[in-house]
Amino acid sequence: MEKKIIALPRLNNLSPTMESTALKLMEEAGELAQAIGKLRGLSGENTVHSQEEIMLLITRELMDVAQTAVSMMFVLEEQYGVDLEKSYENHINKLVKKGYLKL
Repeated sequence: MEKKIIALPRLNNLSPTMESTALKLMEEAGELAQAIGKLRGLSGENTVHSQEEIMLLITRELMDVAQTAVSMMFVLEEQYGVDLEKSYENHINKLVKKGYLKL
């Protein structure tokens, strides 16, 4: 199974809650969608950015989404006792069962 592993830090200068992190995740996902819309010319504005600039913007927004998702995982683990290792195993099993992943 091919993997892309990106380790992102626990943000230690914040006091996130599940609710605040969920809202932040939606905000970041919206910014990612907006960046993709610029690439595809769907934003209704004339794009003056090169494809390279837009790809950098998309990547930056995707990293923000990933960081926020990781932050929510820390919240679930630390505040609610969620077993992330077990959740990871369940997630992989679900992907296999749905046919999205072959082991």
